[in-house]
Amino acid sequence: MQREIELSKSISGDRKKYSKIHPVKNNLVMKTSSYCLWALFGVCAVLTSFAFKGQEKVRHLVVFKYKATATPGQIAEVSDAFRSLKMKIPGIESFEHGNNISPEKKDLGFNHVYLITFKSAAARDAYLPHPEHKNFGQLLSKLDVVEDVFVVDFSTE
Repeated sequence: MQREIELSKSISGDRKKYSKIHPVKNNLVMKTSSYCLWALFGVCAVLTSFAFKGQEKVRHLVVFKYKATATPGQIAEVSDAFRSLKMKIPGIESFEHGNNISPEKKDLGFNHVYLITFKSAAARDAYLPHPEHKNFGQLLSKLDVVEDVFVVDFSTE
C-alpha cells in the first residue's frame, strides 16, 4: 500500500513537472496550428473567389407589353415556346414567368414578366445567338403580338 502511495506521488509529481514544462509548448503548438488553419482558410477563400470569378449566375429579365389584340391563346403559345428554351439550350438553370400584378400602376403597360437564370454570363452569351433563341424570335415576329419589350440582365450581389 505504501508503495502504491509513493508511486502515485511520483506519477503526480511527473504530471506537475510535465505540465509546468510543456503547457507553453502545447499552447504554442495549438496557437501555431490555429494560425495555420486560419491562413489556409483565407488562401482557400481567395483562390475560390478567383476561380469562380465570372461564374456568377446571371438573371435575364424580359418584360413584354403585349398588344391589345393578342389573344390568351397567342400569349400562352409565346410563354410555352419561351419556357421550352430551357430544355433546348444548355446553361439555363431555371425559367419563371407570370403576369404583372403590381397595384402601383407603374408598369407602363408591360404586362408579362419572364425570368431566365443562367449558370454564368458565358451561358447567357451562348444563349443569345443560339438557333433555338433565334427561332423563338421568329415566332414572335410571325405572331406579331408583342408591342414592346425590355430586357435587363443582372447578377445578385
